[in-house]
Amino acid sequence: MDIIVLIGFAAAVLIGVSLGLIGGGGSILTVPVLVYILDVDPVLATAYSLFVVGTTSLVGAGNFMKQGKVDYKTAVVFAIPSFVAVFLTRKFLVPWLPDPLFSVGEFAITKNIGIMVFFALIMLAASYSMIKDNNKKLKEEGEVQVKFNIPMIALEGSVVGVITGIVGAGGGFLIIPALVLLAKLPMKMAVGTSLLIIAAKSLIGFLGDLGNQTIDWQMLLIFTGLSVVGIFIGSALSKKINEKALKTGFGWFVLIMGVYIIGKELMAL
Repeated sequence: MDIIVLIGFAAAVLIGVSLGLIGGGGSILTVPVLVYILDVDPVLATAYSLFVVGTTSLVGAGNFMKQGKVDYKTAVVFAIPSFVAVFLTRKFLVPWLPDPLFSVGEFAITKNIGIMVFFALIMLAASYSMIKDNNKKLKEEGEVQVKFNIPMIALEGSVVGVITGIVGAGGGFLIIPALVLLAKLPMKMAVGTSLLIIAAKSLIGFLGDLGNQTIDWQMLLIFTGLSVVGIFIGSALSKKINEKALKTGFGWFVLIMGVYIIGKELMAL
């Protein structure tokens, strides 16, 4: 097997490890790994990412469900508009995007470059969310009565669904703050509920690609299986590693990756 392929599959394990350690973040690396290491077309990579992120998050959510750390009512309120948005985005919006997206003088911004730059901007937002210490604003574990701001939760679900559909990322860095601040969920409950939402909407979004993309199922299932192995490793390591320091460090790594992708794509113009 080619050494580059082995590196890509090793990265799949690390993606799962990240999800298991901090309940998110790893999905933001899936598209760059697929595009830059395994040489997958960016549009197809976003489809693969939905499957990888959805399946891995579903396994992670199962662990929280066993512990009673998932609020199903909140998940439904958030997820329904998100489901609709991500499916419509993958089924209609992504295929509809022109190629090139637009031209500036002699420079043409292709669909692939546009998607990767937009993805990198989402990475920068994710890194900011992970680096900034929001723990003072987020409620710790405890008995808290859930209070719904239904219109805002539904709107957030729709926005996250569109972003997920375009870039293939789970959007946990957007979902968790929304669940804590809008639904008043305790932090651990928000993480478990977020993983269930990510799993469902990512896999539904992937269904929107089945008629539009040619899927290499062998590669995709191997990559996904390794990511699932990683989430179990990450869950075990999470008991021994300081979560706050890990999340901050990972945030800086994502920031560097985002800047690198923007620079690489703009230099290709």
